Amino acid sequence: MSEDTTVPAELRSSFGKGFARRLRAAGKIPAVIYGHGTDPVHVALPGHQMMLLVRRANAVIELDIEGTSQLALVKDVQRDPVHQIIEHIDLLVVNKGEKVTVDVPLYTTGESFPGTIATLDASSISLEVEATHIPEHIEVDVEGLEDGTHITAGELTLPRGASLLSDPETLIVAVTVPAATLAAEDEIAAADAEVAAEQSEEADAE
Repeated sequence: MSEDTTVPAELRSSFGKGFARRLRAAGKIPAVIYGHGTDPVHVALPGHQMMLLVRRANAVIELDIEGTSQLALVKDVQRDPVHQIIEHIDLLVVNKGEKVTVDVPLYTTGESFPGTIATLDASSISLEVEATHIPEHIEVDVEGLEDGTHITAGELTLPRGASLLSDPETLIVAVTVPAATLAAEDEIAAADAEVAAEQSEEADAE
């Protein structure tokens, strides 16, 4: 693991909202480490470093728990609903080579065929993947795709070693012509038909 993902963790034995507030005021975040049948371990983590690390979904960090090293997956981040300050973090113990289940974000790249839009119907998919090789996101290429094209989860290109847990038939992307565009085209067609009919009547009258 890089130095950026090595996090010093201080063991803590005090709990409660009052203690948590004092901890956050000191620039630290309360967290709990659990998994592999071990008893939960309560720690305090550096606030600024964790704020940067959890920007990435499914971040894996190396904890330095007072001299003992432990890999952990950020499983849950609890935030203040108003100020979005991190209030608590849940960490899952993992080992190198171990596979974990995670939800990986999806993003589209490219532009679909002119006049169409590519709608991302699912924001993430569930994968089983090695804990130390979790992708930050998966890109879905929509370049040049035409109206009516659908992409399902089973058609996505997954990272090597990753297994799809989501239903392969889950709709990921749908390419369509916007309703406003279709309405405008119908109006133009109706106007053209009306003009043609008027011209035909004038021709008959002559």
